[in-house]
Amino acid sequence: MDGQDQASTAGAGADEVRELAEVPSVEVISRAAVMLMSAAAERLGLAEADPATSPHRDLDEARRLITALAGLVTSSAEYLGPHAGPLRDGLQTLQRAFREGSAHPDAPGQGPGEKYTGPVY
Repeated sequence: MDGQDQASTAGAGADEVRELAEVPSVEVISRAAVMLMSAAAERLGLAEADPATSPHRDLDEARRLITALAGLVTSSAEYLGPHAGPLRDGLQTLQRAFREGSAHPDAPGQGPGEKYTGPVY
């Protein structure tokens, strides 16, 4: 890379930082939550007609993603305003889908993210 290429790359990074600085925190948190929800749904196989045969199904990965989502949503609820309810609902849907899709479901309160949300039945 020559000096001009390095300068344009550095300039692009600075533009991205400035743009991110203008995004409200509730939007950043919501986008992160939606990304975690989408990734967890994929790992649960929910995008397929038969989740059990999905090539993307990976319950260990889904557990991690759901737990991260639960921590984010629970700790950010006071800042999310009207977005908190739908995010909590989506989280609970994923937690239930995990329980239903598990060969050996966790005990209530022991499922992914339930240490943050409480038991999900």
